[in-house]
Amino acid sequence: MLVRLRRVPFAAQVLLALVVGVALGLVARDLGPVADGTPNWLTSTLQTIGGTFVTLLKVLVPPLIVTAVIVSIANLKQVSNAARLAGQTLLWFAITALIAVSIGIGLGLLTQPGRNSSVDAAAQAVPESTGSWWDFLTGLVPQNILGLQGSPDGSLSFNVLQLIVLSVAIGVAVLKVGEPAEPFLGLVRSALAIVQKVLWWVILLAPLGTVGLIGNAVATYGWDSLGSLGVFAGSVYLGLALVLFVVYPVLLRLHGLSPLRWFAGAWPAIQLAFVSRSSIGTLPVTERVTEQSLGVPRSYASFAVPLGATTKMDGCAAIYPALAAIFVAQFFDVPLSVTDYLLIALVSVVGSAATAGVTGAVVMLTLTLSTLGLPLAGVGLLLAIDPILDMGRTAVNVAGQALVPTIVAKREGILDLERFRTGRASAPVAAETGGVDADLREPAAV
Repeated sequence: MLVRLRRVPFAAQVLLALVVGVALGLVARDLGPVADGTPNWLTSTLQTIGGTFVTLLKVLVPPLIVTAVIVSIANLKQVSNAARLAGQTLLWFAITALIAVSIGIGLGLLTQPGRNSSVDAAAQAVPESTGSWWDFLTGLVPQNILGLQGSPDGSLSFNVLQLIVLSVAIGVAVLKVGEPAEPFLGLVRSALAIVQKVLWWVILLAPLGTVGLIGNAVATYGWDSLGSLGVFAGSVYLGLALVLFVVYPVLLRLHGLSPLRWFAGAWPAIQLAFVSRSSIGTLPVTERVTEQSLGVPRSYASFAVPLGATTKMDGCAAIYPALAAIFVAQFFDVPLSVTDYLLIALVSVVGSAATAGVTGAVVMLTLTLSTLGLPLAGVGLLLAIDPILDMGRTAVNVAGQALVPTIVAKREGILDLERFRTGRASAPVAAETGGVDADLREPAAV
């Protein structure tokens, strides 16, 4: 039985898990809570399975960020026009973010989500974290070499932005030091390969994690929360669909590339992002499909994809905060001027790094609201359905992280067109399948 399951394509396993998760979630919701109001045994089981999968991904985020960013910056020395590629990458990050936020603003004005909502302001949740420009800027300054920060309960957590800053500084130092830094760089490359291997084992658990995450979402939220915010949720997913299935294909066509072939290559990463809700957790798969399926040279992809996983957020940092800001303004009857809409666009393009590739977009939303002077209490109105929206947002984030390197590589004449068209290069790439189908092979060592 296990052998037969291993022969099922990984993408099909995840899709099957989605169906099973929805079914189990509906059953768990029908069972209802136990007498004391705690979740029933099925809901608790789904929570445990999904939560464990996400926790395993989060555990590997700090070492993955540090090693991937250092190696990606060091790899720039292999590229003759590194500065131009970096500039083009950032430019297209901004262009696609501007298009996405424009769609979000347009949908907000068209659908009026804040005026077509039955959510109760008195029942709002309290956001666990908020953001402002000062918080964002001061958060860039590392407080210690490990990027650790304390919590009120005494626990420690990693500040992703500080880890990125530290890693970029170390990566640049490696380039400047040159030959004496090669032993250190070799150690970091080895560490990255080991982290990727362990993370790949976690990724193989995605079908099981999908059952837990989707099942828990259905059991916990059902249609009640979605009903009160139905127009807003529908607008968000419509915006995400327009970016993913209209804007991105148009950009690919304008560059002479087949959208269908691009989707075929990038889909494993997009699919995993939808389930895991983590751009960083999906990073190894995104980098793999960008190199091996889409034909982007490894020397460039190993820089652009990790950079995108921490700063390229068309879903979390463009569409969602634009729509959410308009929702809050309409809900509290705060008029927005043309200047306010321009500020929304500016914050979305410039402040994307505030999301830092981790689960959720609350920090980015509070950053937008505080810039516009809108009530931060509005964030709590949307928290009830945030996990459901975050699945679609993260999928679009990761799609953009694979799209921009593909476009830039095509514009610069370094894209392997044969690999893009067929998914195969002239020389075969060695990879251990480990029972995983050819569309989701394990990435080769860096």
